[in-house]
Amino acid sequence: MIPIIDSKRQYATVGAEVEKEVIDVLRSGSYILGKNNKAFEEEIAKFLGCNHAVALNSGTDALHLALRALDIGAGDEVITVAFTFVATTEAIGIVGAKPIFVDIDPDTFNIDVNEIESKITPKTKAILPVHLYGQPCNMDVIMDIAKRHDLFVIEDACQAIGAEFKGKKVGTFGDIGCFSFYPTKNLGTMGDGGLVTTNSEYLKNRIIALRNHGGAVRYYHDEIGVNSRLDEVQAAILRVKLKYINEWNKKRREHAAYYNELFKDIKDIETPKELDDTYCVYHQYTVKIPNRDEVHKLLQEKGIGAMIYYPVPLHLQKVHAYLGLKEGLLPNTEKNTKLVLSLPMFAEITEEEQRTVAKTLIECVEKAKSKASV
Repeated sequence: MIPIIDSKRQYATVGAEVEKEVIDVLRSGSYILGKNNKAFEEEIAKFLGCNHAVALNSGTDALHLALRALDIGAGDEVITVAFTFVATTEAIGIVGAKPIFVDIDPDTFNIDVNEIESKITPKTKAILPVHLYGQPCNMDVIMDIAKRHDLFVIEDACQAIGAEFKGKKVGTFGDIGCFSFYPTKNLGTMGDGGLVTTNSEYLKNRIIALRNHGGAVRYYHDEIGVNSRLDEVQAAILRVKLKYINEWNKKRREHAAYYNELFKDIKDIETPKELDDTYCVYHQYTVKIPNRDEVHKLLQEKGIGAMIYYPVPLHLQKVHAYLGLKEGLLPNTEKNTKLVLSLPMFAEITEEEQRTVAKTLIECVEKAKSKASV
């Protein structure tokens, strides 16, 4: 069995250091908003190259509170994509706003920047691009559009910690960046965790208040907030892991390059495209193949932990039925959700395992192709 990700292997490399820090927290008696939380916020802001970072309890809350901090709510529209995890539009729905879907660029799976302006209306308040699978969006074009139309930009960088566009880390271009530290992420904690980034002192303070029941001062509440604090144990774990993220991302890129080499002569397997001026961190290594569902089934039978992210685009999900959107609205999105397959990808995967994955995938693609032609 070769899993899609193996967290145990990462633990084997940093576990002793993590355990020491966790025990220190347990012995300290300080479990919420303590020294580790504050230090982590400072350290990750420095790593990302932004003025402020506010730690939260999930990437979903990061998106939710980003929208709240920008006063986006009922009657407002937010331009985004349907090819992403539901948390992106879930956050939009939580604040009462409406997602307006733009099709994707089939080469990157990210928002097609050439279609954004056609979706802008007087109700549009923000653009919410998703750096899917660790691949950066074209932030130059997005920021230019936002500036000309006086729109906010909220970056969903939940899969893209450390990714760069033109040498600048994603999550630091827009008004607010949002990150997730779910255990399977490139920088994952051992529970839930999230983060918002901003260069605005006002937005930082607003999100700090929102994460703590809507008040900047204890027992004084200015608005309806939530309880979304990153606990000290998770902050301590993230501080340890943050020291290794550049190394882990570099290894992911090396593994992606090796996969590319293994598949270079296989016409039925389309490998990921990395655009000029970008530094992709390969949260997922995602190929496009014919007969995807059959191939996926065959891989599972052979112990290859491939995954489909995401089989049904959000505009066709029941949660968004109220929008009245029909199949055919987003042709590139709809086509690619039927083709994509993510292969095992984590820093500790071996070349031998990659060769096994590649050999098995090639065999399964051929088998599925023959079956389909009968």
